[in-house]
Amino acid sequence: MSQTYIDQLKGHIGESVTLKGWLYNKRSSGKLVFLQLRDGTGIVQCVVFKPNNEELFETANSLGQESSIIVTGTVKEDTRSSIGVELDVTGLEVLQNVHDYPITPKEHGTEFLMDHRHLWIRSKKQHAVLKVRHTVIKAVRDYFDNNGFTLADTPIFTPAACEGTTTLFEVDYFDDEKAYLTQSGQLYNEATAAAFGKSYAFGPTFRAEKSKTRRHLTEFWMVEPEVAYASYEDMMDLGEGLILSIVERVLSDRQEELKTLERDISKLEAISGPFPRLHYDDAVKMLQEGYDSSTNLSLLDKRFEWGGDFGAPDETYLSNQFGKPVFVHHFPTAIKGFYFEVDKDRPECALGIDLLAPEGYGEIIGGGERAASLDYLIEQLKAHDLPQETFEWYLDLRRYGSVPHAGFGMGIERTVAWMCGIEHVRETIPFPRMLYRLRP
Repeated sequence: MSQTYIDQLKGHIGESVTLKGWLYNKRSSGKLVFLQLRDGTGIVQCVVFKPNNEELFETANSLGQESSIIVTGTVKEDTRSSIGVELDVTGLEVLQNVHDYPITPKEHGTEFLMDHRHLWIRSKKQHAVLKVRHTVIKAVRDYFDNNGFTLADTPIFTPAACEGTTTLFEVDYFDDEKAYLTQSGQLYNEATAAAFGKSYAFGPTFRAEKSKTRRHLTEFWMVEPEVAYASYEDMMDLGEGLILSIVERVLSDRQEELKTLERDISKLEAISGPFPRLHYDDAVKMLQEGYDSSTNLSLLDKRFEWGGDFGAPDETYLSNQFGKPVFVHHFPTAIKGFYFEVDKDRPECALGIDLLAPEGYGEIIGGGERAASLDYLIEQLKAHDLPQETFEWYLDLRRYGSVPHAGFGMGIERTVAWMCGIEHVRETIPFPRMLYRLRP
């Protein structure tokens, strides 16, 4: 049996088509039954008129939410419809008549919905979020592919930490050896950048932080570009171009989804370059001045001191001052990874960058320039109490053709949350993994 998809219906006005999908919702009015059919590409109203076929009418009227059905009918133009058409039903095949579907149009608690995540993703808003996610990922891949980068994905099993040993998931490997789920592909990206000049990895990463904030997942997806002969300033240029490309693509391709999500698109339309670039010193001054002003005490709960890492209130306050993404650079060396290059004039500052998204969505890009000196890296491994033998392969990158190089990581889920204007990142991935959630 031939099949037409809902997003193709405007090209079939006046024709008889067959749609295969699920019953999203149903209502009846006297001699009419209105079936809201979804097939993954959209939702269309299918009208069954009792006088035309009483048996068909009774079958349609008996259907429960999420019943799987095949509908045949004539496509009619309808200016009241969000997709511009409806279907005048002439045939109906029921594959399964569902009753007692758990998620009904009434209000449900978040825990209930998360327990039924495998079904919740069928709802309009969740469906829209994941469509936006798809577009963000496509925009990311296109941006790097079109700018000369080579995709070179990195391992998920790793022998050592990249970001710090306290956030590692340890797993048993062969012969009683221990391995860890990757926190970042960065170290391996440095190797592929030395081979290809410009490379990127794109895949899942894992952090064992015992955090329950709206910005954290224990398993999330990250894109990580790395570029040889590049500086931290180059990464701000690259990151800005990436974000502008994503915003443009989402606004172009996902207008209907943004409307479903009730996203204020004027805030996305206002995103333009250049993004502000703020030295950490200046960011600290802004935070201190903000705290000293009584009007900002509700946001900044304590006075920020030089040397600290930004918390969520600090990031929100800084980004609110600009109304667009803002880069912060030259973070204290003490709060950055062992692999960061330092400012030669101020070795207490690392050449690291963060990009803070507006509207309180926090850091979405983190990275910077990597240390190129073999001797410095060996010293750093000792200072961080990391076993040199585990990193010998990484040190080889400094023994054989070391060059200045830089890169960053961008979290997909935080970026999607910002694009969609939703509060929690748990809705930006099909099946979230969090501190107290491993199912479904």
